[in-house]
Amino acid sequence: MGQKLEALDTKLRHYGFYSALHIIILTVSAILVWFISEDTFEGLQFYNRPRFMRAQFWICIFFLADFVIEFLLSPRKLHYVATRWLFLLVSIPWLTIFDVLHWHFGPEVEYLLRYIPLVRGGYALAMVVGWFANSKATSLFWSYLLTLIATIYFSSLAFYLFEGGVNSMVTDYGSALWWACMIVTTVGSSIEAVTPIGRVLSVLLATVGVALFPIFTVYISNLIKFKGSSKDNDAHK
Repeated sequence: MGQKLEALDTKLRHYGFYSALHIIILTVSAILVWFISEDTFEGLQFYNRPRFMRAQFWICIFFLADFVIEFLLSPRKLHYVATRWLFLLVSIPWLTIFDVLHWHFGPEVEYLLRYIPLVRGGYALAMVVGWFANSKATSLFWSYLLTLIATIYFSSLAFYLFEGGVNSMVTDYGSALWWACMIVTTVGSSIEAVTPIGRVLSVLLATVGVALFPIFTVYISNLIKFKGSSKDNDAHK
């Protein structure tokens, strides 16, 4: 049985079955991001909107189906569960479950819950980036860069939602985006958070910046060094 599953797994990889799944996951994640962004800019309570709730529910169902399919096809099921358990958790439609049970939390928690399924989309994005990268280091670099961009964008959305109307310095989304860019670069911003969620985001963004920017510096330095070494070798030939 194990050998048959392994042979089937190899054949599916050869025909691009898993690649197609990753592309679909990335596409539906982009749709979810669009819904989140639209509701945030319009200042709407997404969890009271049937359209958003239906969209996230079916997207989560697709993520669960993907997890089950890959689990059934995996020749090493225990290893698959051990390395993919997080994807199972983030694929569960928590918002729908809480709504059916009439469990309601504060606006900060309910806003953050909408981002949970995007963790699965982030993994699919990393896989897609890996296809176009010519080395593992390049793949990691682009994955980190996209992670940084996504962190800035989603943090600026949350900051705009919770600080707008409360913080006189946040007059539009551009102000929130400027704040996020300045915080993540650890330069600091003239816009100070006045809400608890804004202060938490300030700390998290600064931490992400401190963790990721040295990686970019090392990668670019090594790339320049490699280019210089290549030119020297060509000159000696």
